[in-house]
Amino acid sequence: MIDRIHIEQLEILACVGVQHSERAQPQRLALNVTFWPKKSGPRDHIADTVNYSEVAASLKEFVAQRDYRLIETLAEEMAGHLLARFPLRKVAVEVRKFVLPDADHVSVTAIREQ
Repeated sequence: MIDRIHIEQLEILACVGVQHSERAQPQRLALNVTFWPKKSGPRDHIADTVNYSEVAASLKEFVAQRDYRLIETLAEEMAGHLLARFPLRKVAVEVRKFVLPDADHVSVTAIREQ
């Protein structure tokens, strides 16, 4: 059984920010996503696990359809989306935003379980 699958630094474009000017144009965010499949079979078949390519594509599509003021809300809604869409026991979604001039990034992590 696979304990977890991790996607590191998935780059997405999202309209997110408190100020209208921040939401006027999509900005680059980075996601770190860890998920724990409900089951993973002993066979070497993609049908026995959760396809991480589908997870990444699903997140990009989900974010493209919405605007957010807070990355906290974005992270929480993405976590809920993944739990509803895929057979997962648990998911952790970290959203990184590159807005502070004296810091590499600001991040928030939402951890949710079924």
